[in-house]
Amino acid sequence: MEKKRVTVPLVCHGHSRPVVDLFYSPVTPDGYFLISASKDSTPMLRNGETGDWIGTFQGHKGAVWSCCLDTNALFAATASADFSAKVWDAITGDVKHSFDHKHIVRSCAFSEDTRLLLTGGMEKVLRIYDMNRPDAPPREVDKSPGSVRTVAWLHSDQTILSSCTDIGGVRLWDVRSGQIVRTLETKSSVTSAEVSQDGRYITTCDGTSVKFWDANYFGLVKSYEMKCTVESASLEPKYGNKFVAGGEDMWVRLFDFNTGEETACNKGHHGPVHCVRFSPGGESYASGSEDGTIRIWQTGPLTTPEDNDAIGSSSKPKAGADEISQKMEGARISDEVKAKEEAINDKAK
Repeated sequence: MEKKRVTVPLVCHGHSRPVVDLFYSPVTPDGYFLISASKDSTPMLRNGETGDWIGTFQGHKGAVWSCCLDTNALFAATASADFSAKVWDAITGDVKHSFDHKHIVRSCAFSEDTRLLLTGGMEKVLRIYDMNRPDAPPREVDKSPGSVRTVAWLHSDQTILSSCTDIGGVRLWDVRSGQIVRTLETKSSVTSAEVSQDGRYITTCDGTSVKFWDANYFGLVKSYEMKCTVESASLEPKYGNKFVAGGEDMWVRLFDFNTGEETACNKGHHGPVHCVRFSPGGESYASGSEDGTIRIWQTGPLTTPEDNDAIGSSSKPKAGADEISQKMEGARISDEVKAKEEAINDKAK
């Protein structure tokens, strides 16, 4: 049996309260980026590969429960307990649009073509905002059977996926009719729902179970029982042969997708793990915890050593990150957090 690997993560400090959501952008000409949502009300943008802090979005007055980036990482969206969802310029850090709600907003997601923003929360209503007409009233989809916990798009933005905080199951809505067309049944409420990068699978967590569903035919492909209650899981996007899960026992575990065998157990967080996400290339995955930190763990080689050497000599991801950092000098960012990051980096050197 293969020995379980032990990896040393990149530790990203800066948040003063629990980190409750993470989102990786696709790979852009400037590299890829990681945005985090926290109960401290200040979402943060980082270099997705190195974890280096780029900027902080300031403007929410309550906990931020959800965050996402558009396809080109030019805009960010956040959902907050201050009864609003905001769209930000990811280059300057400025608020582009603020959408008022009547209750806590728990989740948000850009459509694949980035033209639409989907939100859901305690109002039990799914709202779709047109980014080309941000001042127009949003389209409201039929009332959800419970408070919305997660939302996502699939089938080229023709279907909406949502789960609730207080009842089990994942509901699939037809965007054109606004009606529920299918429910993926689970015993417990679904705390995490992710559509795989290739659109083949939906990964869900409910209670102690991680499930994988066929995103086209909606059948249950695999279901694995975990050792504790899990809050989040993510499927490796490149080959789809492993997945990561995290939950109340504070450990971040890596599993074989085909067998469910645990291949790595990463220890380091000092509180329950609320969110885990794979980077777009699958070479690393990030975890966010009750302890206020983000940790980026290396997956291990996805290609042969020769391929890795060739990739390392030809790619220059840091140049893109530096360029973005310079563009964000005008952003309203926290000097205190920046000083803290620099002190940690100096100590690491």
